Amino acid sequence: MSLTLDQLDAKARGILIDNDRGGYTIPTSGLYPYQWNWDSVFAAYGFATFDMARAWREMRSLFSGQWENGMVPHILFHKESRGYYPGPDIWAGIGPIASSGVTQPPVAATFIRKMYEAAPAEGARHLRDLFPKLKRWHGWFMKHRLHRDAVCVTHPWESGRDNAPDWDGAMRRMVIGELEPYTRADTAHVDPSMRPTKFDYDRFLWLVKLGREARWDEVKLAEAPAFRVADPTMSFTLLRANRDLEVIAAHLGEDGSEIAGWIARLELGCQTLWDPDLGAYTGRDALTGAFSGALSNASFLCWYAGLGNAQMLAHLRRVLSEVSYGVPSHDPSAEGFDARRYWRGPVWAIMNTMIGLGLAKAGHAEEAETIRAQTARLISDHGFAEYYDPLTGAPAGGHDFTWTAAVWLAWVRKENGRD
Repeated sequence: MSLTLDQLDAKARGILIDNDRGGYTIPTSGLYPYQWNWDSVFAAYGFATFDMARAWREMRSLFSGQWENGMVPHILFHKESRGYYPGPDIWAGIGPIASSGVTQPPVAATFIRKMYEAAPAEGARHLRDLFPKLKRWHGWFMKHRLHRDAVCVTHPWESGRDNAPDWDGAMRRMVIGELEPYTRADTAHVDPSMRPTKFDYDRFLWLVKLGREARWDEVKLAEAPAFRVADPTMSFTLLRANRDLEVIAAHLGEDGSEIAGWIARLELGCQTLWDPDLGAYTGRDALTGAFSGALSNASFLCWYAGLGNAQMLAHLRRVLSEVSYGVPSHDPSAEGFDARRYWRGPVWAIMNTMIGLGLAKAGHAEEAETIRAQTARLISDHGFAEYYDPLTGAPAGGHDFTWTAAVWLAWVRKENGRD
């Protein structure tokens, strides 16, 4: 029996509450037992629809793990969980809270701005406290992670798109040494056909080992990098986040001139991700200069960043005509498309949300509404999964997933979430 919209709203709120661990929210029970960076931001986006105080606690919790150099880790290990690998002992993060050693897409400023503007009186104190932390994090990217003024990842996990085709060339080139024997925890919770392969995982763990041995010193890691790819996810989300941080600075009466300079650099840098052969934005290996040749859902974050063009719109319309439920993580016409393997084909509600928000702001209302309506149908028909088959809608990955519930409440269902 299908649920009514009111029942789906209640279910979504219940997922957020059930995944609350006392000030921070896990993505889902079992598979992801800690606080993840961009998952946490989307959790706050969802909480803000019915408990704004709880939303602000989520953001404060995330930034409580900020490192001295400004980096905000992709995982905060608040409490031990033996069922997750690699855990805090493998990462050996150097922050105030046990953490991983890499970051994730910087979406926080964008959604913090939304939270503040939805309830300025309640958010003023939080905004003032968080602004310097946000600026330090963005400054860390600008200091350590630019190549030709696009933002690089030094580990595929940083991008949030762990096994995306953007990394294939760099991963194949990587020479890895001996690893300690390990047992993956993810495949105990999810069908291995939906997860990254062992080839991928060996390289993921090799990069963790290199980072740990360097004590996560960005200067040392940049001297002889094993993996450094200019990433559309990072580049577009940081450009958008800097635009929002500049507005936050204005709200607070702070000087936004440095942020304006960052925006100008990134606007130029994002254009270095344009592959003329593909006719689209894609990943670029910073070590070889080679483009990945992959058209992904990250490519379509260009409008979210305030960019975009007619060629990208044509790609989007073609991709939407080939699937049923929004924007897949890889071009369905491309070789290697896999409708159920993590970031090599499945559709993700959070990516649909950011793409839809960007399209709407750019004036592409029809495409934005198509993606929103398809996301609504996807969730209402197939539940609150981590990701989905874009052809059939079949749920995949974890279930009762925080960020899917959050964007249902904040964007799919709320009128004021569509701008």
